[in-house]
Amino acid sequence: MVESIHLRQAQKQILNYRNGKMGIVAVPGSGKTFTLSLLAANLIADGRIEDDQEVLIVTLVNSAVDNFEQQINAHLKRMGLMPDFGFRVRTLHGLAHDIVRERPDLVGLFEDFVILDERESRAILSDVTLAWLKGNEATILPWLIEDISLEDRQRIFTRDLPRLLEEVALACVRTVKDMRLSPWFLERALEKQSIDLPLRRMGSEIYAQYQNALRYRGGVDFDDLIRYAIEVLEADEAYLQRLRLRWPYILEDEAQDSSRLQEAILRLLCGADGNWVRVGDMNQAIYETFTTANPKFLANFIEEDGVRHHELPESGRSTQSIIDLANALVKWTKSHHPLIEARDAFFAPPYIQPTSADDPHPNPMDDEKGIQLIETAFTPAEECEWVAKSIAAWLPHHPESTLAALAPRNQRGEELVTALQKLGVTPVDMLRSSSTTRTIADELEKILRSLAQPTQMFPLLEVYRVWKKRYRNSSSNDSTHNVHEWALLKKVKNLEAFIWPFAAHDPWGELMNDGNILEERVEGLHEFRKTIQKWHRAVLLPIDQLILTIAHDLFYESEELALAHKFARLLKRFAQLHPDSRLLDFAQEMKLIASNQQRFWGFGDWEKGFDPRDYRGKVVVTTMHKAKGLEWDRVYLLSVNNYDFPSGDAYDSYYEEKWYFQKGFNFQAETLAQLKSVLSIGEFDAYYLGEASDQARVDYIRERLRLLYVGITRAKRELIITWNSGKNGTQRMARPLMALMAFWEKHKAEVG
Repeated sequence: MVESIHLRQAQKQILNYRNGKMGIVAVPGSGKTFTLSLLAANLIADGRIEDDQEVLIVTLVNSAVDNFEQQINAHLKRMGLMPDFGFRVRTLHGLAHDIVRERPDLVGLFEDFVILDERESRAILSDVTLAWLKGNEATILPWLIEDISLEDRQRIFTRDLPRLLEEVALACVRTVKDMRLSPWFLERALEKQSIDLPLRRMGSEIYAQYQNALRYRGGVDFDDLIRYAIEVLEADEAYLQRLRLRWPYILEDEAQDSSRLQEAILRLLCGADGNWVRVGDMNQAIYETFTTANPKFLANFIEEDGVRHHELPESGRSTQSIIDLANALVKWTKSHHPLIEARDAFFAPPYIQPTSADDPHPNPMDDEKGIQLIETAFTPAEECEWVAKSIAAWLPHHPESTLAALAPRNQRGEELVTALQKLGVTPVDMLRSSSTTRTIADELEKILRSLAQPTQMFPLLEVYRVWKKRYRNSSSNDSTHNVHEWALLKKVKNLEAFIWPFAAHDPWGELMNDGNILEERVEGLHEFRKTIQKWHRAVLLPIDQLILTIAHDLFYESEELALAHKFARLLKRFAQLHPDSRLLDFAQEMKLIASNQQRFWGFGDWEKGFDPRDYRGKVVVTTMHKAKGLEWDRVYLLSVNNYDFPSGDAYDSYYEEKWYFQKGFNFQAETLAQLKSVLSIGEFDAYYLGEASDQARVDYIRERLRLLYVGITRAKRELIITWNSGKNGTQRMARPLMALMAFWEKHKAEVG
């Protein structure tokens, strides 16, 4: 079944799996997606499922769904089997949607219930938090520093706090829903507490108002979907048994990012004696501090009785030097990190191992000069200028290589983009939607809007402009012809007859009655009408196929076609969530992206559908978080100082501890701690002021260590790390970077 594919020994052991529970720890670049996809195909090919059953694959992001589907289908075709059969790939939200859609009545939902996407739910939450803040400023005042000027206070309450409170409110909503608490239950529980904690009351009130707003709209958000899925499964044992029969095998990808509710759903679907494979890398868990994910769910699963444990330790991604540097960070953290509580940030082993000599995917040839750990204490502006100049000097000599500059936050990346542009370097800006993304979205929006209003002239004129600029087979782009054609089209009185002329009607008669108008001046309109007719016929197709039909006629650059495919999948998912959507609804979604009101990372929300090889000879600028799962030949890591990567030193500062709050006070952490204490029993409600802020520091330090590890392991051949002293000149080199420099100097001396 797999003889034609070279498999590493660790992969062979995993592919021998037939049933039961198995946990797999996979290092960066070890081929976990390939292995899991091949395992799914093998289970299908070996007859492990019946015709009415499926292997269920659960992954983290939507583009990973596409990636798994493509890889599994490729394996099935190679095995001589029918593609798109015997498996289902879903994100957690997609799986929850599948479960709830079959039995919405069990959780009090109508069959046509509406799912609000992130944009809609965040808009509601923003309105709710702003309204709460306007009426409750006094609740916040005790936590602020003393002697705030009137001007600063006004700025804090009008600009800073609304944005912060929205993020805190989002964390509260997610946390409470992760605890499966309804607003009613939370309110009753609060009444029984011996102490009235103001931040707990704030979180409860915002949650109740937010849920009321959702209910008023007849909708649920993504977090509701997940908890409703559990309630459905718990409420109907017969339905749960049917799903267990439908999905006899569950394969879970990116399990280090599993949440309490994700694990609960999969445990219910699996049952005590079911078949469940969980794959992940706890050392790459970088979402814990701002989501409900926790790598300990995977770690604890692996330790359970009856769970087989395997590792994928070999990686062909990076040079030996980069592997050594990544492993050194893990070893230093576990044995020498100054904050003892942070030494368990990494769950190693396994450490990364290079591939064997006979591996068809060998590690790149090692070159110690490929690692540069820059000791210079740059200012933020100097760091961007230095990195930009280095990139500008390197790119012309490496037109076939891939390159990325990774910042810890969007703002730092945007500053680098500006520095690159000043040097005449046009980066691939993946910090936010690019101009190309917005252009394509704008053009598709105009076309969809016109197709939705076929008798309206103005939308059609807008489409003509798009078509004339794009259509590869249109007549000459001579501006005179363009103006004449546009002016002639504008004169059409019977638009329906122009697009769909009947036998006795001369579609050009009303335009050609002026003897001064030559036939060649309407030549382009002939072609335009053919295209419009084709698109009108395609309106009956599903929205994703309609988008692809339009794209085939308009776009020919690889980036444009790739974007069109991503938009097609985006609208397909939108249609699944909103079954009653019409063309105008799809047009509105494109308009939101085109106007940058809705985030759309040009390639699959910066998920794993992005392929750096499409951008050889260019520099990609993004954050370390968004780079997870990707790889480049040369990687720059910026701003590795004690602000972005603190270590618990007295001089460290922390992003979540805002300057206008009392020193050491983490507003979000304290609010969540007060909310969680509602389930505690005892006179003091198990809440002590300041404990949550202290723990949040430790959690943040752990996660930033893992983020640095992720950044390092994005590099294949060359790695450059820099740092800056911050806007006030007070920041220092991060301790992990100091440790890596010491390791690297010692390493070079030993081998030199």
